[in-house]
Parts: sequence; structure tokens; C-alpha cells
Amino acid sequence: MSPTSIPPRNPATPPVRRRGVCLVISAPSGAGKSTIANALRASEPQLLHSVSITTRQPRPGESDGIHYHFRSMEEFERMAQAGEMLEWATVFGRGYGTPRAPVEQALAEGRDMVFDIDWQGHRQIRAALPDDVISLFVLPPSIAELERRLTGRASDEADEIARRMQAARDEISHWNEFDHVIINSELDQAIAEARAVLVAARLERHRQVGLAALVAGFGV
Repeated sequence: MSPTSIPPRNPATPPVRRRGVCLVISAPSGAGKSTIANALRASEPQLLHSVSITTRQPRPGESDGIHYHFRSMEEFERMAQAGEMLEWATVFGRGYGTPRAPVEQALAEGRDMVFDIDWQGHRQIRAALPDDVISLFVLPPSIAELERRLTGRASDEADEIARRMQAARDEISHWNEFDHVIINSELDQAIAEARAVLVAARLERHRQVGLAALVAGFGV
């Protein structure tokens, strides 16, 4: 059994209805948040990925509703003002956001979702879904190691590397806004720790909305 797996539920154990988990993973670029999120999705096919909204044009091979929901800037701004997105931002004149309705439907059905977004997106999603968000921040083992990871090629200009490092420090400065923090010095261990956070969130008493009915059957 791999370190990121848990034994299947005993068939004799009755299932308990629960509300889904919204797991938000944030980190500076190069710390591994997307790798960890993708590993969780690969190990658990039922873990859903939110399809984002964007105002940019589709690239070759991209399909609406699969890779992104492609919308005009006017429609994007309307959705933002109407509260139809959990989080959104405009980057270099293009809008990106997370639609609210499919996330709320998934959580109500007891399905879990994972997001790898920045600290600003985390703030917005937590404000929108305060009882559903469990957040995880991923740190590099050292600033020197992070710089090594961010230095992709020997031809990278010094000012570009400095820009990346400043952006990383800005992201790291928000580490204490998160529920859990892991240090990604060894990837398999970091993935196992991230999954432990997800499993613990699933077992929170208030999230297992079917527990009261189960316990009532015990005659207590």
C-alpha cells in the first residue's frame, strides 16, 4: 500500500452522509502546489477539479467547459458583480475566476474539490465558503532551494530571477493565514501530508451531517 492511500471502508461499516470539502492549496511558485494537487487528483479520481472562467481566447485544442469556461469580459464582470464567482481576478487585462454554482452543488452532494490558487484567491473563497474551506500552505525547505527551482535556465536574466523571488516572498508572507502548513523537501512525503489533511477534514464532526441519525440508532 502506498503512503498516500488508505484501506477501503469495511463493507459492514454503514456509510455516513457528509458535506464535501473544499481543499485550497497555496504556495509560492516553485514550492510544488500544483504537483501536489495533481497527485491528489490522480490518486482519487472522485476528487473534483473546478473548471475556471477566463476571458482569454481558447488556445488550439482547448474546449469550452472542459479546459475553461470562455466568456467575454462583459459577461465576466456581470458574474463578478452578481456574486456568481467564488473568487476572481484580472491579470494583464484578462479575467480569471471560479464559478460558484458547481462548487456549491458538489459540496452539497458530499463531493470534494481541490484548488491550487494564490493567497488572494484563498481569502476570497474562505470568505464565500467559511464553513467548507480547509486550507494548506506549502513552503520550500529554504529560500536557496526555492531560488534554485525558480532558476529554470542559465540564460535567465538576473532581474527576472529577482522578480520571481520577490513574488515568492510576497506569497510566503501570507503563510499564517492558512489552517495547515507543510514543508515540501521530499515530494512523496509532502503528498502524503496533504492527503492526511484532506482525510482529517472529511472526518470533522460538523461535516458528517449523517452522524446524528446513525448515533440515534444506538439508543443513546
